[in-house]
Amino acid sequence: MQISYSDWLTPQFIYVLLSAVIAVLIWIEGEMLKTTDGKLPQSKFFKISSLLDTSWFFISVVMLYVIDLTPLAVAVPAAYGLYTTFGWVYGTRLLKRKGIPDSPKDLVIPAKYIAYSQSFSLVFFALCLLVLTSQWLPIAQ
Repeated sequence: MQISYSDWLTPQFIYVLLSAVIAVLIWIEGEMLKTTDGKLPQSKFFKISSLLDTSWFFISVVMLYVIDLTPLAVAVPAAYGLYTTFGWVYGTRLLKRKGIPDSPKDLVIPAKYIAYSQSFSLVFFALCLLVLTSQWLPIAQ
C-alpha cells in the first residue's frame, strides 16, 4: 500500500509531531531540574522550552477547534489539556505545603512534580507515536 505525500502530511500530522517534540522537551526540562535539585536552571534553553510547553496548552485548545482531528487524535490535545490543568493544581498544592517563596530565584520545584511531568511526557510521547502511525496500523478508524 503506497500512501502519497499529501495523504499523510496534514495539519493533524504536524500538530501531533510537534506535540511529540513538546513531550521530549518536558522530559529534558525534568532532567535539567533534577541536576539543579529543583532550582530553576538559568539556561536560555530551559526558559524557551518552558515557554513553549506552557503555550502548547493554549495551542492545543485552539487545535481542537481549528483542525479536523480523527477521534484517536483528539486524545492528544485532550491529554495535554488535562496534564496542564492538573499540573497547575498539583504544583500549587505541593508548593503551598512548603510555602510559596517571595522570589522566583528561591523557587524549588518539588521532586514529586518533576516525576509527574516526566511520567506524563513518556505516556504523551507514546500517544503521539500511536496517533502518528495509526494510519499505517491495521486499526479500524
